[in-house]
Amino acid sequence: MTKRRKYSPEFKREAVLLTQQPGVSCRQIALDIGVNPNLLNRWKREAEQNKDQAFKGHGSPRDEEMAKLKRELAKVKKERGFFARSGNVLRQRVTVRYQAISRCRDSFAVRMMCRCLNVSPSGYYAWVERQPSARDIANARLLERMREIHDDSGGIIGAPRMHEDLQTDGLKASLNRIARLMAANGIYGWPRKKGRGTKRSSVRPAGLANHLERDFTAQEPETKWVTDITEIATLEGKLYLCVVLDLFSKLIVGWSMHHRQDRHMVMRAVEMAVWQRQEQHNVVLHSDRGTQFTSGDYQRLLKRENLTSSMSAVGHCADNAACEGFFGVLKRERINYRQYRTRDEARADVFDYVERFHNPRMRRRLANQDSKFTSLSNRP
Repeated sequence: MTKRRKYSPEFKREAVLLTQQPGVSCRQIALDIGVNPNLLNRWKREAEQNKDQAFKGHGSPRDEEMAKLKRELAKVKKERGFFARSGNVLRQRVTVRYQAISRCRDSFAVRMMCRCLNVSPSGYYAWVERQPSARDIANARLLERMREIHDDSGGIIGAPRMHEDLQTDGLKASLNRIARLMAANGIYGWPRKKGRGTKRSSVRPAGLANHLERDFTAQEPETKWVTDITEIATLEGKLYLCVVLDLFSKLIVGWSMHHRQDRHMVMRAVEMAVWQRQEQHNVVLHSDRGTQFTSGDYQRLLKRENLTSSMSAVGHCADNAACEGFFGVLKRERINYRQYRTRDEARADVFDYVERFHNPRMRRRLANQDSKFTSLSNRP
């Protein structure tokens, strides 16, 4: 069954005007324009009877208003659908808005999207045909490497550490440029989780003092160490971690984990650090006043291994800020967004972070510092 053809009022008026020309018949005009002669005769009679009011259709003004409202509603729905898919780009730079238009080009009209985002269609088409600049190519290459580094880190590092890793790879880029590229492409580090905790303190043993005095810098390795304990929550129960951190290299030179935070766990971490020590000279080992660090066994171990015990003042957690800072980074980058079922699972993940992520990074940082020092010392 053939579909019935529809003709606009303008088409009907023009067809009637053709029949008014001299020397032509209504039938001939109907055959020429492809309509039924009877239909053309009816149009002609309607035009003669109604003149200017002919071909107005059979709908009422209410129907016309309803059709107009439906068209406007369809237009608003399309615009809302586009805004939902384009993202929050209306106040972004023009290039970002052009990119949003390109993403939605298959679903929405270009002119409608340009109108919604306050850009011109000619500007958009010029941007599409424009060849990428040398800067754009360099940014794309840099962004590809940034995504690889971010994925390798588990999605935790931000712009400063990304800048450091890129410098290690020999890629030249400023910190501001890296931060701008990360923000524009949705690459973010893991934010810090705020929280408060309490810790029992004990009396500092006689004859001990705070030898560190919040000076967390060291000119040589194996001269200043700091140690502390933190807890890791698992579904099986708490797991406690004790670390010994070298303030010169920021390496974790000793660590131990156990389900009880007793003096034996602390002593195992110190013994691991002592086993890795290259020289036998005196080292300052700073801690807080936890009962594990004030115990007699722990103090005897330090004296036997030529380690000078240093302890924080009461209520001054900043005295051991270097070790607290490492625990904060560990939890922000690894622990806070994971749920461990067992202590063994948490133990394996902490080991992976310390030995496969943190310590290798600190060694690369030391190597970069050594190469810079060597290049400066070799200058004429």
